[in-house]
Amino acid sequence: MEGERDLSRLLQSLDPKLHSERYSFSATLEPALQDGQFALVREAEGLTSIRPDPAGEWARISLGVHSSLVAVGLTAALSSRLADAGISANIVAGLFHDHLFVPWGRREEALGLLRPADPA
Repeated sequence: MEGERDLSRLLQSLDPKLHSERYSFSATLEPALQDGQFALVREAEGLTSIRPDPAGEWARISLGVHSSLVAVGLTAALSSRLADAGISANIVAGLFHDHLFVPWGRREEALGLLRPADPA
């Protein structure tokens, strides 16, 4: 399955889930994923590990909607919502879902901004 491409349908079906673990981003020399590690990013400057860490400063919010990698505007729309509230976000896209890393102390606020507004 390819995933949803329509931005309005994506935004209506985000279904954000806040994970209970704290996360950290750190440099690593280990070239393969380790147990429990969420992601490994290879860059020209080196490897970055994203992993659960009790002292981590980041919370992970995963979107339940299956978004297509070619969907246009989803990252911009989510970044704008959070930026308007002064919340930084680091977004990691997987084949099926997007994952937002937001400051731990603002995780609930960020989650609220990603949920659809209640109809009046």
